[in-house]
Amino acid sequence: MSHDLRKFQKASQVVHAGQSVDPTTGSVAPPLYQTSTFAFETAAQGAARFAGTEPGFIYTRMGNPTIQRLEEAVTALEGGAAGFATSSGMAALNTILFAFLKSGDHLVGTDCVYGPSRVVVERDWARFGVTSTFVDTAKPSAIEAAIRPETKIVFIETPANPTVSLTDLAAASRAAKSAGALLVVDNTFASPILQRPIEFGADVVMHSMTKFINGHTDIVAGMVVAATMELSKKIRPAFNYLGPCMDPHQAWLALRGLRTLSLRMNASQDNAIKLAAFLERHPKVEWVRYPGLESHPQYALAQAQMDGPGALISFEVKGGIEAGRILLDNVELMTLAVSLGGVETLIQHPSSMTHAAMSQPERIKAGITDGLVRLSVGCEDVRDLIADLEHALSLV
Repeated sequence: MSHDLRKFQKASQVVHAGQSVDPTTGSVAPPLYQTSTFAFETAAQGAARFAGTEPGFIYTRMGNPTIQRLEEAVTALEGGAAGFATSSGMAALNTILFAFLKSGDHLVGTDCVYGPSRVVVERDWARFGVTSTFVDTAKPSAIEAAIRPETKIVFIETPANPTVSLTDLAAASRAAKSAGALLVVDNTFASPILQRPIEFGADVVMHSMTKFINGHTDIVAGMVVAATMELSKKIRPAFNYLGPCMDPHQAWLALRGLRTLSLRMNASQDNAIKLAAFLERHPKVEWVRYPGLESHPQYALAQAQMDGPGALISFEVKGGIEAGRILLDNVELMTLAVSLGGVETLIQHPSSMTHAAMSQPERIKAGITDGLVRLSVGCEDVRDLIADLEHALSLV
């Protein structure tokens, strides 16, 4: 059965996006096409598929029915034109950069973006003549000031990792378009349940689907969504030749995880709202950053461009890095691990873990203090989560 998903609410869309009854068997669950290659009925058909004059599958690096269902589902949820499922979030980012940048081009990025995203641009893409400037994109004026004549991409992450800082998507889009640059948005923290950057003028959206979209901490995956078919035609060759494709089984698991995205996100967010309020009141906590708190610097912006504040909290314990270490070593229910967006609550220390490759001055400038702790709130009973933090904080 075919649906026009746009007439349904997001909670209904995630259940049915990329979903259709298998015409051969009637299977409600999507089939897993664990194959590398696809047979042609005739030589002429094979030639037509390679020429692009006839639709159909050729080789899983370039397309696969299971992977295609996932691509169509996330593309529909983001309101885009075409999607490309990749083997990781970093594969998604590098596919975008490969598609749109060349030697002599310049990128403007969020200073507190996911650590490896910044490092690969500053260290590795710089080897090929691509320059970059990372600024506090929460200030639209900072984006405008950083743009040069050779700027081709404005790359933002909002909410940002790990400071949970927000960037005004519409303002960033205006700044990029005035310079003839593309606005690329990492939407991992919010997911399309809470934020759809294309609605605010983004040209390309990316995800680490390892996180909320899959939601079960059992695969690594990424996604690129192009706002227009014209842009997707520029991404397609980069995708085909870089070879960052997903394994079909990986895609099948991500598609399964996607079905409960709305339920998981709502449960995690409800917990995060209560945990953030608890932390903000706690005498041993220096500060808390969470878009659902009125104390968040971009609280009003969160109300305007997001459908909810999400499930990520950053905070600092009084006593700095040593106090934070005591906290991390004494939680019981929470898991001390990097990543985010799963059903379990994860706690980690960005400056020594996910963002350790950045220099300390750059981390501090981006708001990633040595004592910052990042909490990815899961779906446990919030009373247990509060008790876990209460006990660990009592030892600080």
